[in-house]
Amino acid sequence: MPLTREQIAQRIAAEVQDGYTVNLGIGIPTLVANYIPTTKSVMLQSENGLLGMGPFPTDDNVDADLINAGKQTITTMPGASFFSSADSFAMIRGGHVDLTVLGAMEVDEVGSIANWMVPGKMIKGMGGAMDLVAGAKNVIVAMQHTDKEGNSKLRIKCTLPLTGVKCIKKIVSDFGVIEITDKGFVLLEYAPDMTAEQVVKATEGKITIHPECKAMVFA
Repeated sequence: MPLTREQIAQRIAAEVQDGYTVNLGIGIPTLVANYIPTTKSVMLQSENGLLGMGPFPTDDNVDADLINAGKQTITTMPGASFFSSADSFAMIRGGHVDLTVLGAMEVDEVGSIANWMVPGKMIKGMGGAMDLVAGAKNVIVAMQHTDKEGNSKLRIKCTLPLTGVKCIKKIVSDFGVIEITDKGFVLLEYAPDMTAEQVVKATEGKITIHPECKAMVFA
């Protein structure tokens, strides 16, 4: 079986280093906040103007005025600060975000990402993803490996409008952990109930299996 959304988030949380400033995108990325160990000093940044975002609140600790960029209620950590979205994007564009985690509709073998629109569908706008992929020091994608029809979303070349070009370094999909190199996709880890060969078969883009590729382990 593929990974759950929570397992994807848990695996990405392991990539977060002590002292990082991290921006979490809408969808699966927001769940990462729930799995960052309290032993790590990490500041979560939300593009609507918050630094020091905490995990999702329990039912008895909801404050409707505290929301993330996806309009979900959140908590704040000690020392959190609030500011305008203009200051938030200055922080992103100035290169002060160490890591951003984003969802994606497609990623191709050179690390380009498409995640902001599907032609012909109504959208609210491009959001902050274009700024994040250009300004963050590292970009990790959290995504489903295939669409509802079973077609690969890890493409030879993106077919949807691009968000950024050659900007993605790593993908954590529901099938495994894939690094992007100048030789294409490289499979590092695969879901516990799958095989490396299954991940390769489900990937349209060029993919190789790392010599030390292994099954993922969850506590």
